[in-house]
Amino acid sequence: FPTRRSSDLGNFERALAQLQLMRGQTVTFHTALCLMKGEQQTTLNVSTEVTFRKLSDEVLESYLLAEEPYDCAGSAKSEGLGISLLESIQSNDPTALIGLPLIALTGLLRDAGFVIPSKN
Repeated sequence: FPTRRSSDLGNFERALAQLQLMRGQTVTFHTALCLMKGEQQTTLNVSTEVTFRKLSDEVLESYLLAEEPYDCAGSAKSEGLGISLLESIQSNDPTALIGLPLIALTGLLRDAGFVIPSKN
């Protein structure tokens, strides 16, 4: 496993504390969208419920050292090794947990009159 660099100490410690708080818990992540078309504004909140496994500090530390997920909400990248920390993910739009909720966005765009996918 990689070793911890001194520049990562704060991020590592915060990430570990966050994962320790969430282990064994179900956490709801929210991703918001706002679509502006002329004067019309449409907003949408996409919720994703994530249940974290109850894992030891040693496992959490190993994960953090291997993936260094210090730039993401929840300190666990579900698209990477972080999936091993999770017991379940429930959402109408699973892309919301990774970033931009693409299913919700394409729905908003269709509702606003855009054709998706488009030949042009």
